[in-house]
Amino acid sequence: MVGFGLGSVIQCFDWERVGEELVDMTEAVGLTLPRAQPLMASCKVRPVAEKLLRNLPPSPILNLPILGHLYLLKKPLYRSLAKISDRYGPVNLLHFGSRRVLVVASPSAADECLNKNDIIFANRPKLLSGKYFGYNYTSMAWSSYGDHWRNLRKISAIEILSTHKLQLLHSIRADEIRSMIRSLSRDSQGKKLVDMKTVFLELTMNVMMRMMAGKRYYGENVEDAEEAKRFREIVTETLRLGGATNLGDFLPVIRWLGVGDAEKSLIEVQNKRDAFLQELVEECKIRFRSYGGDAAATEGKTKTMIEMMLALQEKEPDYYKDEIIRSLMLE
Repeated sequence: MVGFGLGSVIQCFDWERVGEELVDMTEAVGLTLPRAQPLMASCKVRPVAEKLLRNLPPSPILNLPILGHLYLLKKPLYRSLAKISDRYGPVNLLHFGSRRVLVVASPSAADECLNKNDIIFANRPKLLSGKYFGYNYTSMAWSSYGDHWRNLRKISAIEILSTHKLQLLHSIRADEIRSMIRSLSRDSQGKKLVDMKTVFLELTMNVMMRMMAGKRYYGENVEDAEEAKRFREIVTETLRLGGATNLGDFLPVIRWLGVGDAEKSLIEVQNKRDAFLQELVEECKIRFRSYGGDAAATEGKTKTMIEMMLALQEKEPDYYKDEIIRSLMLE
């Protein structure tokens, strides 16, 4: 931290000594061994640094050491950000600990960021959840813009989620909608209270998993109750950890001191997710081999997205490794 600060000071300013006398290197008494005669110097902002400082968006004046502007945040977060925008303008710069955050609160500024300068804003922050849930920032959701990200996006848009491929799996979506309607109808006859958030979560997960692996894990017609229980526990833990704020992402000193168990929990859940998804991949490999193990022979026979990706793996095994397939399953 001291080295980084010293380097920034040297790079951003031109320095000039005050006085003509020789530098006195005599040490005074103190824990930091200060000089008996302090070195006096004057500084002037360099043109490049002055330009950068001048072009930065406005920020709240009080920027606390280590914390930055975190002291301004209260629940709900959007109201805190709205108050800051009302006071400092539609575009302002905040410091969340060690991270700089750009707050955009106007449609025109958002259009400027996401349309005209979309590539600049396409990179992803290096958060702890991305390190573990995003396979060390290599999954499409966590990978920064570049060749790898463009290739993953191409695979998703053309090979997996194209209009033709989605139409082949239309019956799964229709069947799950009918199942949901029947369940709601039974609940209405018994005058039961329904949590629609849970209903739509279960619908989404059943559709997703049937399209990917041909299995459903919520509601009726669950093939393997134990496997379904494992899946539901993994989903619950993933949503809990993925939606939680990890202070170590903004205050690195917390991670350095080993405070909290966020990283340990992320590792444990990711190991469970990896093991579960690999089991699904292995099952689909067995089914895929039953087609003859030939990508050409599987045309018109593949029924799940994993099998579609296994067909790609047959063509390019060096790129479409099991880890890539598992990461695409989580997108």
